[in-house]
Amino acid sequence: MVGYAQDSYQKKLPPKVFVPKGQWITGSSVSYSEHTENNYDLLIFENINADGYTFKVSPMFAYALKDNMAIGGRFKYGRTLVRMDETQLNLDDENQFDVNNIYQLKHSYSAMAIFRNYIPLGESKRFAIFSETQLEIGGSQSKVANGRGEALTGTYSESTDLSFGVTPGMVAFINNYTAVEVSIGVLGVNLGKTKQVTNQVETGTVSSTTANFKINLFSIGLGIAFYL
Repeated sequence: MVGYAQDSYQKKLPPKVFVPKGQWITGSSVSYSEHTENNYDLLIFENINADGYTFKVSPMFAYALKDNMAIGGRFKYGRTLVRMDETQLNLDDENQFDVNNIYQLKHSYSAMAIFRNYIPLGESKRFAIFSETQLEIGGSQSKVANGRGEALTGTYSESTDLSFGVTPGMVAFINNYTAVEVSIGVLGVNLGKTKQVTNQVETGTVSSTTANFKINLFSIGLGIAFYL
């Protein structure tokens, strides 16, 4: 309904209204990346031979209770696999360690409540910036195996997380109903607890509290949204 090509509809919208009351918003962001290292050096890590991938998907829906204000939900799922065949840890000339045959598989999932506030850029009905406030609860499961044969060791972990954060972004319509969204994580507070079991015998727990109040350029998100 909102789009730069729909001139007759734009004239009906009051000034500064980008998303009118009563509009539904739905969409998703998907990302996939692979990496392969062959005899790669990074700081104190030398001769890295590894590969892996990361997959993430995050569907979203929202409803505009007021002009330029919407509430809704978002879900996230991620899967990460890392295989490290051979790596050397070089602290100094006398302290060198080999790290070989490491396998890690991690699944993460979460659900969050979101509140969005849109700010149009000038009189444009095509571009706007938004601020998305998020309250998220989620968890993850991971397993790490090290070594081979009788020397094989393994650790299984489960974690639970609760976080509150704000994510700003920009939305640009490519037609009357479809928009591209770009967002950057800026600030948030996270509470987490992790339980571990090593070799099905040893157990341990870790509790953490973190706060981030700076722009993180490595948390850029790109997605597609439909305004119905």
